[in-house]
Amino acid sequence: MKKILTLLLVMVAVAASAQNDTLFTRIELYHPGDYGSANYRIPGVITAKDGSIVIVTDKRKFNEGDLPQDIDIVCNRSTDGGHTWSEPYTIALGTGYNHGFGDCALAWSNDDNGLIAVFVGGVGLWNSTPSDPIRSYKSYSYDNGQTWTEPEEITQFIFGDNCIYPNQASWRASFFGSGNGLLTSTGRIMFVAAVREGSAQSLNNYAVYSDDNGVTWHVSGRASTGGDEAKVTELADGRILMSIRHAGKRWYNISSDGGETWQPNTSTWNDITAPACNGDLIRYTSVNQGYNKNRLLHSVPLGNSRRDVTVYISYDEGETWPVHKTIVPYSSAYSSLCILPDGTIGLYVEEEPNGTSGYSTVFYNFSLEWLTDGNDIFVPNSVEENITNSDSLKIYPNPASSYIIIDSQYIRKIKIFDINGRSVMKKSFSGTSETKIDVSKLPSGTYYIESFDVNGEKKYGKFVILSQI
Repeated sequence: MKKILTLLLVMVAVAASAQNDTLFTRIELYHPGDYGSANYRIPGVITAKDGSIVIVTDKRKFNEGDLPQDIDIVCNRSTDGGHTWSEPYTIALGTGYNHGFGDCALAWSNDDNGLIAVFVGGVGLWNSTPSDPIRSYKSYSYDNGQTWTEPEEITQFIFGDNCIYPNQASWRASFFGSGNGLLTSTGRIMFVAAVREGSAQSLNNYAVYSDDNGVTWHVSGRASTGGDEAKVTELADGRILMSIRHAGKRWYNISSDGGETWQPNTSTWNDITAPACNGDLIRYTSVNQGYNKNRLLHSVPLGNSRRDVTVYISYDEGETWPVHKTIVPYSSAYSSLCILPDGTIGLYVEEEPNGTSGYSTVFYNFSLEWLTDGNDIFVPNSVEENITNSDSLKIYPNPASSYIIIDSQYIRKIKIFDINGRSVMKKSFSGTSETKIDVSKLPSGTYYIESFDVNGEKKYGKFVILSQI
């Protein structure tokens, strides 16, 4: 791994007191002119299942314009928390005007080490018609973003003359909101499309989702009229929250059936005022995953113009956003969020510092403590806490590669969690003294076990799976 650019690497110790002594990192990834490209735009970022950070960017080779310009989608990867990055590699290669790609969104797939990217290509949003549409594509990675499959078209599931759903065939255009998609707790993969239903220059929002890991796709009922790029996240009670681009007070909507239908009218967040600009919405922590609080994060420019990209925090599942901090205090626009394995926050954003021309794309990494000025601190999930405060579970070999053996004489069931607190395995036992558990399908990384004995008492353990590459 090596740094793409060394122009900007800023590591700032924030606040003098021990209570608020945290580290802040800023790394510029792309600047106009890099790698022979006139411009770069449309950042997207995700933390892969192995803890690496994966970013995608529009490489706008000849100008800053949207499709139908000649655009590539390029990808980079970091395995050290965003301090250094791989050289760029291409997910989708543009081959000229009307033959480019852009607006990439990322989500976990249901595959081991799996990611899925969706994006659009071709004639662009405003030139698109049912017979000559802007086209939608998917691409998979099965190795945490290191390589990607060739783009495969999925336009036929969304709109156009060849659409398999007749009521959507007359729509004129659709594109995905770049940044984060969603893998729900049920295994449903979901992104949001901004759809141009008629000849007017107005857009409506629909969720586009798959229940078979992206083989086939369905389109939800309408979630907004007059919206634009939008993002979704899953609430603790299983409902889906959608945040919708809109100038002024930010719009949102909620689905109670997994994103298939939405409330008849959008609602408004009075505590988020933003220009018409894409942002991001992700889950930070959930009590369902063993953390001490429910937290959501939202990034978007603050105010009425594209500047001052700000990160907001909600502690009540998106009803209010009482805490926020500006990360980029000058011209800035699209942004995307991720959570690193250590609980710090990553922001990949396009920005234009004073005196420069054209957006650069920049990765920031900061702690919850820094974001809240010391008023909130990331606490690892309760499994991690309990490991240090209770009898430990005997686990070997540790580190492991394909299996672990646990002392299970009095144990009746276990739960295994990944480093982000997500449940990845459950097992029941019949009272044998030792039990061998196959972990060969789990990605490399750190895992926690919560066990329950015949009396309901708990023990905890921690093990590491080494990379088998």
